Amino acid sequence: MKTLKFKTNIECSNCEARVKPFLDKKEGIVSWKVDTDHADKILTVETEILEAKDVIKTIKRTGFVAEEMQ
Repeated sequence: MKTLKFKTNIECSNCEARVKPFLDKKEGIVSWKVDTDHADKILTVETEILEAKDVIKTIKRTGFVAEEMQ
């Protein structure tokens, strides 16, 4: 299992609700959460098989932006 972290522009619970269906149905995501209290709005994704680019592409489809954190 690997943990991927992304800086996002997912600002609030309504924004989180917009990405939820996409992340929930994305094959390979075991769990995910967004820390909207953090200044960088950190999205944390637990996955066995996905790469950062896969998650970034999924977030982009929802109209938001995600940038991998090192």
